Amino acid sequence: MAQTSSEGLVRGIRRWDLVAITINGIIGAGIFGLPAKVFSLIGSYSLLAFVACALVVTLIILCFAEVGSRFDETGGPYVYAREAFGATVAFEVGWLIWLARLTAFAANCNLLVSYLGYFWPGATMNLWRVTIICLVVISLTAINVLGVRQAAITSDFFTIGKLIPMIVFVAAGLFFLNTHAFALGARPSSGAFSQSVLLLIYAFTGFEMAAIPAGEIRDPQKHLPRALLIAIAVVALLYILIQIVCVGTLPELAQSQKPLADAGTRFLGTAGGAIISAGAIISITGNLNIVLLSGSRVPFAMAEQNQLPSFIAKVHRRFCTPHVAIFCTAAMMLVLTLKQSFVQALTISAIARLLTYAATCAALPVLRRTDAPPALFRLRGGTIISILALLLAAWLLANSTLKEAITAAIAGVVGLMVYATYRLSRRG
Repeated sequence: MAQTSSEGLVRGIRRWDLVAITINGIIGAGIFGLPAKVFSLIGSYSLLAFVACALVVTLIILCFAEVGSRFDETGGPYVYAREAFGATVAFEVGWLIWLARLTAFAANCNLLVSYLGYFWPGATMNLWRVTIICLVVISLTAINVLGVRQAAITSDFFTIGKLIPMIVFVAAGLFFLNTHAFALGARPSSGAFSQSVLLLIYAFTGFEMAAIPAGEIRDPQKHLPRALLIAIAVVALLYILIQIVCVGTLPELAQSQKPLADAGTRFLGTAGGAIISAGAIISITGNLNIVLLSGSRVPFAMAEQNQLPSFIAKVHRRFCTPHVAIFCTAAMMLVLTLKQSFVQALTISAIARLLTYAATCAALPVLRRTDAPPALFRLRGGTIISILALLLAAWLLANSTLKEAITAAIAGVVGLMVYATYRLSRRG
C-alpha cells in the first residue's frame, strides 16, 4: 500500500524523483535567456557572477538542508517560518512563496511561447499565444490532479529531456572557443555586478520547490538534504560551462535574445539551434510542471493551519491530491501568464524568493534552541553559515532597483491585508 501523510496525501515522490524535481525546479527558462543579459551588464566578468551566485545559493541550500531535515509535512519554508517565528511571519512567507511561484510560471510560460516561435513563427501571434498558454495550463493541471506519482514521473521525463541538449551544447561548444573572448575589460561597478548576481538568482533558485511537497515525499527528512546538494552541484557546473561556451563562441552575445540557440547555430549549424530550442521547450515545460506542483501545495498548507479558507485544503477522495488548491493556483497562473512580461515577472520572483530564503536561513539558529523535531542533517558551523547567507541575501536585495523594491513591498503589504482580513472574518 502507498504511504500516506497525516494530511491524507500519498507519499509518491521517491528518492531519485526528488533529485529530478530539484533539478527541474532550478533549470527552467532563466538559463536560456540570462547569459546574454548578464554579459551585457558586466562582460566577461559574467563568469565570476555565475560562480558568486552559485556560492550564495549553496550557502542558502545548506541552511535548507538542515532545517528541512526536521519536518515531514507539506509547506517547506512556510512550515519552517511557522515553527520558528509564529503564524504572522509564516503567512507572509507563504504568501511570498506563492507569489514567486505564480510570477515564475508567468515568466517561463511566456518564454516557452517565444521558443516555440523558432519552429513555428505563428506561435507568438496573439490568438495562438493565448491558445498555447491555455493548453499548457490545462494539461499540467490535469497531470497534477490525477496524482503526485504522475507528476513525479512527468518530472523525471522532462529532467532527462532537458539535460541531454545542454550536455550536447557544452560538449560540442568547448571545441569552438575563442580564447580572446575571455579577455577582461574594465572592472564593472559593484552595483552592476550585484545586479547581475541578482538576475542570476532567478536561474539558480527554485530548489525550495523540492521541500514544499514534503507531505508527498518518502522519508523527506532523510532524502531532501541529499537531493538539494546533488542538484546544486549538477546545476552549478552545467551553468558555468554553458556561460563559458556562450562567451567563447558568440561575439554578439550581449545583443542576443536567445543566446544558447544563437551560439548552437554558430558552431553546429541549423541543427544546433533546433536542438537548443527544443531543449528549451522541454526544460521550460518540465519546470512549469514543478512550479504548479509546489505552488499549489503552499495555499493547501496554509489552509491546513486555518490561515486560508478550509475548502482549499480539501483532498480528492480518489486521487489523494489537493485538487482545490491546484485549481485555484492554476487559474491565477493562467491570468498572470496572459498579462505579465518575462522580465517583469522575473524580477518580482527573484526578490520574493530572496525574502523567503532569508526567513529559512534565520530559522536555522532559532530552531536549534527550540523544541522543534531533531535535524537528521546537522550542518557544521550552521549558525555562522546562516548569518553569512543572510548578509549575502541582504546585499543582493540592497542592490535591487527602487521600482523592484516598491513592487515587492506592495506585494508584502497585500499579503498582510489578506491575512488580517481573513482573521477578522473568522472572529466575526
